[in-house]
Amino acid sequence: MLGYGLATVGPGLAIGLIFAAYINGVARQPEAQGRLQPIAILGFALAEALAIIGIALAFVI
Repeated sequence: MLGYGLATVGPGLAIGLIFAAYINGVARQPEAQGRLQPIAILGFALAEALAIIGIALAFVI
């Protein structure tokens, strides 16, 4: 479980950076919100998948 805790640091940072970039993009160009939101959601899903893979490996190993 310690390994899983360490493995979640990367996805946690990634999710923070993804949504920080999304918020900055929408703040600069509010009309681009519809275009940026699916990209941010996809990035969130991919980063969260790393955390799910990490917990699966924690149980396997």
